[in-house]
Amino acid sequence: MTSAEPAVLILALVLDLTLGDPRRLPHPVVLIGRLIALLESGLRRITRHERAAGIGLLLLTVGTSAATTWLAVYGLTTLNAFAGFLGAAYISYTCLAARSLHRESALVADALAAGNRDEARRNLSYIVGRDTRDLGDADIWRALVETVAENTADGIVSPLFWLTLGGPVAGMAFKAVSTLDSMVGYQNERYLRMGWASARMDDLLNFIPARLTALLMVMAAPLAGLSGRNAARIALRDRRNHPSPNSGHPEAAAAGALGVRLGGAASYGGRPSWKEHIGDPLAPLDGRAYRSMIRLMYATTLLMAAVCIAAAWALKGFHVPQP
Repeated sequence: MTSAEPAVLILALVLDLTLGDPRRLPHPVVLIGRLIALLESGLRRITRHERAAGIGLLLLTVGTSAATTWLAVYGLTTLNAFAGFLGAAYISYTCLAARSLHRESALVADALAAGNRDEARRNLSYIVGRDTRDLGDADIWRALVETVAENTADGIVSPLFWLTLGGPVAGMAFKAVSTLDSMVGYQNERYLRMGWASARMDDLLNFIPARLTALLMVMAAPLAGLSGRNAARIALRDRRNHPSPNSGHPEAAAAGALGVRLGGAASYGGRPSWKEHIGDPLAPLDGRAYRSMIRLMYATTLLMAAVCIAAAWALKGFHVPQP
């Protein structure tokens, strides 16, 4: 299976939007995480050249993930075409994160709205890389909006992009790179060299989707009751005001659509950090801004889904194998 079947994309999207992460079913990303930990430990024992070990870690993780996915789909399709279809849809579904992004971010928002700042900080620490222990309410809302905006690209638009181009094999290869980046792509002493290749590959694979996300957010903003004109203005003005080559694009479009200002002071691993501001403070960073960001995330997801399904339909037509 090369490029995606439109019916596979539709079923995967329906499953993601209705169920979120399959917590009671085996999740490939958990297995990829265990593989990364095992390979990292082994490669560190084999060589002291950390960049070479990091390149090996990237190649082995992505290669194993892609090959295993291909074998699973091919094996199921050989047994029964409908089983292959369901297998491809399930794997594709596990690559997407719209519902889980909403669910995990809502835990933070609900706790903060209830006045439980400590619980909000704790829940936020599970989904962001910054230190959360001393964050005030406005900083918690800012971190929440930023992570939903960034993960709309990383966790929704990018997987859909790669699933459309290369089916579940490409989708799972992308998730392998994304998991590598989240585990070893840190700018600290342990991973500065070991995670270099994974971080750069993640930047490369998200390069087009991040910019596509910003464009889709501009188009989706009116559908979410937000300002498409301001989203376009801020995206063009502030998209480079971020240390990441990609994250600034969706964050700038989101900040413009919401009329809020992102960026500013943060702390990572106890080290103070400053990010250039993105957007103008036309509205406060609060629960209303978060809810607007969730609407924008879903509107962007539906637009991207429409584009991908139309492209897959044009390439392959629409066909669902019979059970």
